[in-house]
Amino acid sequence: MTDRVRRAVEESGLANAGRGPDHITDPVDPVPVVNIANALTVFRIVLVPVFIVALFLGGGHDTGWRIAAAVIFGIAAITDRYDGRLARERGLVTDFGKMADPIADKALIGSALVGLSILGDLSWWVTIVILIRELGVTALRFWVLRHGVIPASRGGKLKTLLQAVAIGLYLLPLAGLWHVAAAVTMGTAVIATVFTGGDYVWQALVLRRRSLAGRTDEGRARTPD
Repeated sequence: MTDRVRRAVEESGLANAGRGPDHITDPVDPVPVVNIANALTVFRIVLVPVFIVALFLGGGHDTGWRIAAAVIFGIAAITDRYDGRLARERGLVTDFGKMADPIADKALIGSALVGLSILGDLSWWVTIVILIRELGVTALRFWVLRHGVIPASRGGKLKTLLQAVAIGLYLLPLAGLWHVAAAVTMGTAVIATVFTGGDYVWQALVLRRRSLAGRTDEGRARTPD
């Protein structure tokens, strides 16, 4: 009799009367790839060819077009500051964003450096050092992709900021002390670029080692004694 009463109560839902929904067992909705943070990242990538065109119009040294190129570069650089913040604050962090954000940064910074070097405004060795580091870090990201994603670090963000400020100063038709400020800022950016590059190498090696160790432990756990 008792069993019959218990089953009747459970079937009628009376057993859960007064209880709220169990949100712990609710399915978690995945973060959509199409969101405001990723849209800003894609927008930055789209601005790269627009920036290149503006930089080389008028022979590359026309005052008006250099200012226009600096403005476009500045807008693109600002999106780099806000896409990551929006992703973190609104819970919009995705693997696409983790990969696309640094790629967008490298496309913007790389095109500016190469353009300035072609125009003779920036020494090629600076561009080569920075590009080797940036391409090397990108290769590292893809190398360890099956083990995990290396997000952009604070040091990497600082490096990008220094590069952006230095490039902005080089883009503007300035002279005198402004040019000295640009050179000093770029020198600092190069140091930060090399230092953070070494840090990314370390992160990649640690991530790969941990992943392989985890797989080894999992394999041992599945192996019967």
